[in-house]
Amino acid sequence: MRQKVLAWLAENVPVSRINHILGVEQMAVDLAEHYNLDREKAAMAGLMHDLAKYFHPQKLLQMAEVAGLEVDEVMAATPHLLHADVSAIVARDTFGVEDEEVLQAIANHTLGRPGMSPLSCIVFLADTLEPGRGDSAQLQNLRKLSSEHLEKAVWLTCDYTFQFLLLSPCLIHPRAIATRNWFLQKSKAKQPILQTIP
Repeated sequence: MRQKVLAWLAENVPVSRINHILGVEQMAVDLAEHYNLDREKAAMAGLMHDLAKYFHPQKLLQMAEVAGLEVDEVMAATPHLLHADVSAIVARDTFGVEDEEVLQAIANHTLGRPGMSPLSCIVFLADTLEPGRGDSAQLQNLRKLSSEHLEKAVWLTCDYTFQFLLLSPCLIHPRAIATRNWFLQKSKAKQPILQTIP
């Protein structure tokens, strides 16, 4: 299956994007092994997360409509945001992926989702943090954190992404904000309460 996906990618995405995809696949596998998750599922989701990355906006909207996906005002204005959900459709329809957890990890890799599974979390993190994305101190810290505290890493990776979006004329999807807020609250709830000595 992996060779079939790679052959499809070679015809549908640029080499630079394939390098990113392979980086996501490897980081997702590494995180899966670290957190005792299924490495095969992580590899599959990582390899297929950007299948629809270069689909024409009209094709993304059409496929989303046929699949009955909700297309809100932000997605209608920025169809590229649908590439994650549509990539899951391609994984299912073209490559026969039936595992719902893998399909959700593909669908959630861009905007995230409140309460998403650990597998979705690691693919979400790998998409932003794989080594090809750069080597700034902030990225290095987020990579380190992704191996220490999954929920906190998702929250702070959302913040990292928002820093760029706020400096650009890009719309920020409400689901991305909901993801950030959910994982912020989740990670805060997990922090130990400091006891004061009387």
